[in-house]
Amino acid sequence: MKPARKSSAKKPAKQSNDSPARGYLDGQMLIAMPAMGDERFSRSVIYVCAHSTEGAMGIIVNQPASNIKFPELLVQLEVIPSGERIELPNHDVKILKGGPVETGRGFVLHSSDFFIENSTLPINEGVCLTATLDILKAIANGNGPHDAILALGYAGWAPGQLEQEIQENGWLHCAADAELIFGTDTDGKYDKALRKIGIDLGQLSSQAGHA
Repeated sequence: MKPARKSSAKKPAKQSNDSPARGYLDGQMLIAMPAMGDERFSRSVIYVCAHSTEGAMGIIVNQPASNIKFPELLVQLEVIPSGERIELPNHDVKILKGGPVETGRGFVLHSSDFFIENSTLPINEGVCLTATLDILKAIANGNGPHDAILALGYAGWAPGQLEQEIQENGWLHCAADAELIFGTDTDGKYDKALRKIGIDLGQLSSQAGHA
């Protein structure tokens, strides 16, 4: 597994917070329709980190990565020695499959109480994205953000691709909240996101019915 380095952490395109472009979904949640044909995104809930004319980038927040725990990953990345894994002050950070792109890199979605100059990308008032080892070291030392999830890989869309998929009823969307992003009940996030926009999964057809 290749750790993310500062020099290679390319920030995705981001619209200015002062003048957000109409129709862009930065800071929103995408919810896969039940008829989603791509198994990689089946029942997925995605936090959109960036969305502009240059494309979109997001992190799947409800697909746990199997067979690895946060302390073990820190040891693999040589962030901490193996003997220190049980001493981590915050050892319950969720590791997720963030998407099919660059699955060997780690992307940390976290609360805005933590910031690294030239490395952290503010997404909205409460959520940031950092993709360097520095944040993992901070978490290991007890100096990291209050809330954080570590995603391996991300979901990416070419210019206009996400808009087309939404028009073709591939995705719904809803406002983000801390529980949907950082909550420990990953299995329940899909139903929770649908309920947030007033949809009962049992009654949902393959047609969106939600703009």
